[in-house]
Amino acid sequence: MLAVLSPGQGSQKPGFLSGWLGLPGAEARLTWWSALSGVDLIHLGTEAGADDIKDTARTQPLLVAAALLAAEHLPMHDVALVAGHSVGELGAAALAGVLSAESAVTLAGVRGREMAAACALEPTGMSAVLGGDADEVIAAIERHGLYPANRNGAGQVVAAGALDALAKFAAEPPARARVIALQVAGAFHTPYMAPAERALGAVAAGVPVADPARILLSDLDGAAVNHGREMLRRLVRQVTAPVRWDLVLRNLRDLGVTGIIELPPAGTLAGLAKRELKGENAPEIVTLNTPDDLPAARDLIARHGTASTHEPTPLFRVVVAPSAGLFQPAEGLAEGVDLRQGQVIGQVTTRQGPVEVAAHAAGILTEWLAHHDDPVAPGQPVARIGGQQQ
Repeated sequence: MLAVLSPGQGSQKPGFLSGWLGLPGAEARLTWWSALSGVDLIHLGTEAGADDIKDTARTQPLLVAAALLAAEHLPMHDVALVAGHSVGELGAAALAGVLSAESAVTLAGVRGREMAAACALEPTGMSAVLGGDADEVIAAIERHGLYPANRNGAGQVVAAGALDALAKFAAEPPARARVIALQVAGAFHTPYMAPAERALGAVAAGVPVADPARILLSDLDGAAVNHGREMLRRLVRQVTAPVRWDLVLRNLRDLGVTGIIELPPAGTLAGLAKRELKGENAPEIVTLNTPDDLPAARDLIARHGTASTHEPTPLFRVVVAPSAGLFQPAEGLAEGVDLRQGQVIGQVTTRQGPVEVAAHAAGILTEWLAHHDDPVAPGQPVARIGGQQQ
């Protein structure tokens, strides 16, 4: 299985779009998206300096546009799974068919402007915490009145909040951990961004959506999201909610992903994946930064993606656990049986009692991803349903 990942803020580099402008239609596409997002994407991606593209209002639509521009030159119909980090989720949602490219870029423009405005209300910031025991790090962050805004896996957590609290936290770091201040405008993915969440929600309410055409993992909780309207709600909620990229990486492993392509500007998510998804089954990774990397990316898709054929190809959707507990498949329900929409396929035994797990669509029970008495987390895939796509 192959996954395509869309990076978030902080991955941008001066001039990183320069090589893409020579491809057919690229300049016209960026000109159109510039009009929708309210920023000059061509200038920002080719000539602007590091300070210019560090501006949240400019960076966010630039990153979404870059990911979508590069993906247009890949055989995305052979890609089974997409995910995006923070603002990169807008790009991933478009690649999954939930949003149009125009809607994704427009929402990125609104998101960037409103988050920049929210940052100006109070002096806040973010600091990366590298190393240490994860539980101890989270406890220390919360003890200082801060928020764990990003849990990226591979021993990396990002603390966010008031600048004075961040300074005290850096002076008293958790055991065996380093605290590094990040050059960002404010405390993203915390309650400080509530005004931006409200503003984005008002615009998003009028955006048309469709259900995902491929597996789409949300970094709100790592879950595979099955409905377009639910994904849009998560995209808005994510402005103030922590990014749980650690749970996305966990589900990439659980789903058996064997190949990963990171869209431009690539490198950050590939690095996290290399550190977290190690061992014998580590996925093969391609970082797509310039058009020169397209042959390697296409080759990876050819070897790890869905086989191209004139016959109908399977369309797989993932059923996820609604809560934490022990999974119990429905008795007598074997792989290969036909399921109807809404059919109960099992339950999760929680401390509060059993919670039913139902099929969100009709299809074939292709594979159990969790088995009798397996511990599951909220949003963890438990079964795969297959249908037919012409």
